[in-house]
Amino acid sequence: MDDFRTPAQAPEPWDRATAPAPEPAAPTWSVPAATPAAPTWTVPAAAAAVETTSPGASTPKARRSIGPAFVLTAVVAAAALSSGGTYLVVNATAAHQLATPNPVVNPAVANPATPAAPVTPANPAPAPAVGQGSIPDIVKAVSPAVVTITAENVTETDPTTGQTAQGTATGSGVIFDANGLILTNHHVVAGNPSKLTVHLVDGRDLDATVYGVDTLTDLAIVKVDATGLPTAPIGDSSTIQVGQQAIAIGSPLGTFTDSVTSGIISAVGRTIPVDSGTLTNLIQTDTAINPGNSGGPLLDPSGKVIGINTAVAGQAQNIGFAIPINIAKPLLAQASAGQALARPWLGVQFQTIDAALQKANNLPVDKGAWISTTDASQSQSQSGQGQDPNGQDPFGGQDPFGGQLPNGQDPFGQGGQGQATQPQSAIVAGSPAEAAGLKEGDIITAVDGTTLDASHPLDLVMSQLSPGQNVTLQILRDGQSTTVSLTLGTRPSTL
Repeated sequence: MDDFRTPAQAPEPWDRATAPAPEPAAPTWSVPAATPAAPTWTVPAAAAAVETTSPGASTPKARRSIGPAFVLTAVVAAAALSSGGTYLVVNATAAHQLATPNPVVNPAVANPATPAAPVTPANPAPAPAVGQGSIPDIVKAVSPAVVTITAENVTETDPTTGQTAQGTATGSGVIFDANGLILTNHHVVAGNPSKLTVHLVDGRDLDATVYGVDTLTDLAIVKVDATGLPTAPIGDSSTIQVGQQAIAIGSPLGTFTDSVTSGIISAVGRTIPVDSGTLTNLIQTDTAINPGNSGGPLLDPSGKVIGINTAVAGQAQNIGFAIPINIAKPLLAQASAGQALARPWLGVQFQTIDAALQKANNLPVDKGAWISTTDASQSQSQSGQGQDPNGQDPFGGQDPFGGQLPNGQDPFGQGGQGQATQPQSAIVAGSPAEAAGLKEGDIITAVDGTTLDASHPLDLVMSQLSPGQNVTLQILRDGQSTTVSLTLGTRPSTL
C-alpha cells in the first residue's frame, strides 16, 4: 500500500537481529554495561551480511554479530539501527558503492498481469498439539517448524567508512506451509547472497531461494524444495494484550540454534525509525531478541505465531520489536496460492489524528487519517512530535531529518528513503487516490465500514486489503461527510 504517514520522530539506535555465522574460535562476549574500547557494530535481525532495503520499504536491521575481520554498521535515520540480529562473519574488500540488490523472486509467479484476490493459505501439515501455558510443551510443538537460515557471500557496506565486506550471515525463519514456504525478515536474505541454506531442527540442510520480498515491511518468504514439513500454528495479532506472555524461538549468534526466551508483550502499535524510513504498528516485547533471532517467531501463550522478530533497541535492554503476524497474513496467502507478493496501494501521505494533532491543527475530529497539507506536514516533521499511538515520543523531540520531510510512511509501515529537497504533494500523482479525487486536507474516517482510530490506523487497516480490491472511504471534507469509492492499485516496488 502506499498511504504515507508523516514521520515525525528522531530515531533511536535499533539493532536488527541477524547474526553472522560463527567462526571456529569461541565467540567474544561483551558486557552490556561497559563502554567498549572500540565500537561494536551490529546488523539487524537477518542472517545476511548487509541489510539493504528498497526505497520505501523500511526494514529493521537484524543484529548481525560480525567477525573480527571487518565490522559493519547499520545506520537508521540519524542513529544505528539494531534488529533482532543477524550474525555475520565477513571479509574486508576494497571500498566501493554497494549496488542495490535485486531480490530473487520465483519466476513462475513474478509480475502477474492482474493480482489475484486474497486466498486462504493451503492447509499445512498438522502441527502437534500445543500446550496451553506450558512453555516446554509449546517448544516441543513449535520448534520443529523454526529454522536457521544461512546466507553466503552477502555484501554489506559500512556507512561510516564506505568499505564493503562479504561474508556469511545467519538468521531465523518459521515454516508456515508444509510445501516448503518459510517466513523470515527481508534483511536476513538481503545483500545478494550467492547461496541460501535452511537448517531444520531434525538435522536436514535444504537449499533455498527467495520466493519474494515484501515491498512494505521487513518481511520475505523463502522456498525450499520439500513437502510434508512441520508448520507453526498462525495466531491473531489483533487479540494481543499488553502484559501477556510472549515466547521467542530462534538462533542467537548463529550458534545456539533452537534457543527459547520468554517475556511479556510490553506495548503494541509502536513506531521506530530505520535506515530506509520507519516501521509502524510493531509489537514491543521484553523477550530477549539477539543477533540471529531475526525472522524467528514470537509466540503467544498458546504457542501460536503472533509476530516475526525484527529489531531491538541498541542502547537499551529488553526492548525488542516484532512485525504483527496479521500484517504478514496476506503474503502467506499469496505465496501458498503460488502468487507473487503484492501490497495494495492508495497513494496518500497522512497523519494519524490524536488529541494533540487535533489541537495543533484545529481539526474537527480527534481520530482518523488526515491527508495533511504539505505545509502542515513540514511543520509536524520539524516539531519532532511522535506518531506512537501510545502517546510517547521516544526520541526526545529530536528531528532526525533536519527539518526535511521524507517521502512519508507507507500504511504498511514503510517510509520513503532519503530527504525531500522540496515540498511534495500529499496525493501521489497517478495514484488511485488522485484518480478518485482525494484532496489535501481530507480526513479519512473509515475504510469499508472500519472506523479509523489509534487501534486501527489507516496503514494497519490497508495492510489487510489486496491490490485490485474495491473499497469505500468515508471522508470528512470542509466539515461535510462524503464517501469515495476506488480500486486499490499495486504498491510500486520503488516506494
